[in-house]
Amino acid sequence: MTAREGEPFDLPRAVSAVETALSAALPASGPTTDQGEPGTGEWASTHGEGFLLLPLWESEALTGVYGREWNEAEERAEMHLTALAAHLDARFGPHRTLVMRPTGVARPEPFRTLVAKDCLGDLKVWGPSPSGRWAALSLNQSDGDAPMILTALITDRPLS
Repeated sequence: MTAREGEPFDLPRAVSAVETALSAALPASGPTTDQGEPGTGEWASTHGEGFLLLPLWESEALTGVYGREWNEAEERAEMHLTALAAHLDARFGPHRTLVMRPTGVARPEPFRTLVAKDCLGDLKVWGPSPSGRWAALSLNQSDGDAPMILTALITDRPLS
């Protein structure tokens, strides 16, 4: 679960979160650490060497949801990703897609953290920005019953 559990998707809030994250300090070194929501402890962000990963939206859990209802939930989640990506395309130029697939080779950060957090959805990537930052969005689901989670990744390293 994330700090966004139970919140409806809010495009202006998601855009603001990405824009704020683009100017946030990124650790130059040190361990990867999770930050929890103060009241609940639910996942609010992960900081690591040169990157920030944060949840922007979380769907309802899909336990016991099948067929048409599951497809509709997936379509709604994809629409949220598409709307946010379109807004960022208008602001930063067209994105490119980085396919997340198992390589069998150890990958550097932030990819290790994406895998550890079950953030295995393909990345929609923008960058580098004039400040040298890269931004990415992905839609993730750890298994068929789990909620879908829309995440943002901000890094000062190229995503390839």
